[in-house]
Amino acid sequence: MISCDILDSHKPQRYMPGMQQIAASGWPFMKMHGLGNDFVVIDTRISDASVTPDLAVALADRHRGVGFDQLAVISDGTDLTITFYNADGSHSSACGNATRCIAAREMALTGAKSLDIAVTGRGTLHAVTAADGVTAVNMGHPQLDWAGVPLAQEMDTLHLPIEGDPVATGMGNPHCTFFVDDVAGVDLQHRGSHIEHHPLYPERTNVQFAQLIGQDHLRMRVWERGTGVTLASGSSSCATAVAAHRRGLTGRKVQIDLDGGTLYIDWREDGVWMSGPTAHVFDGVLTQSFLDGL
Repeated sequence: MISCDILDSHKPQRYMPGMQQIAASGWPFMKMHGLGNDFVVIDTRISDASVTPDLAVALADRHRGVGFDQLAVISDGTDLTITFYNADGSHSSACGNATRCIAAREMALTGAKSLDIAVTGRGTLHAVTAADGVTAVNMGHPQLDWAGVPLAQEMDTLHLPIEGDPVATGMGNPHCTFFVDDVAGVDLQHRGSHIEHHPLYPERTNVQFAQLIGQDHLRMRVWERGTGVTLASGSSSCATAVAAHRRGLTGRKVQIDLDGGTLYIDWREDGVWMSGPTAHVFDGVLTQSFLDGL
């Protein structure tokens, strides 16, 4: 299993990416992904970008825009601040894979070994370069009570009164996790869209279907609220690992195989740590004509 042991760290010096020279003709952006869970990243520290829900929807269009599962907007903060949008323009309070991607790039630019990231709606998350070179992030403590998830009324979050006996977990975002015998046989499109809007979840929910395939080893598929089927989800993986341990299915360290690859989750005393690969695919510029058309 990939280790998340923290290396020696130091405070990074602020460094602005080398795209400032083209910011005047449009808005620079980056395309990143973690296990195929893909993101457009706009760094407002180097442009005058003003991101709106309408812009998020336009950018999410994979035919007329750029395409993404989530839009991440960087601004100044503790080390930096990130605000997330879903593909439908709604806000997301957490996005673990995007947080790791952005942290990996920022640490590579500054030479830092750790980073504090303020995530709108989730608080400050700590990211590190782990001993094996991957990027790990502490996604914070899970919300296990009904009000913290949140649910519409008081109930046992370990056994929801929904067909399939799912578990509710909050990881900044609300989650609904089903444990099934055959995850490949789940109609994810149909069931995910239905459960996302279940009346027990007043803020809608991410939906996971997970199958135990070995000791501390899960296979999982994901439906993300406001986006749909995704190849991976960091916060969903954290929620599923927490739910599996609470159900007595796994220990606190879990390997999760998603459609896009593998993440490693470690529920520690200081929070839920997640590690795995990241990719910075390309840089681009949103043209003024595209922006004027919004």
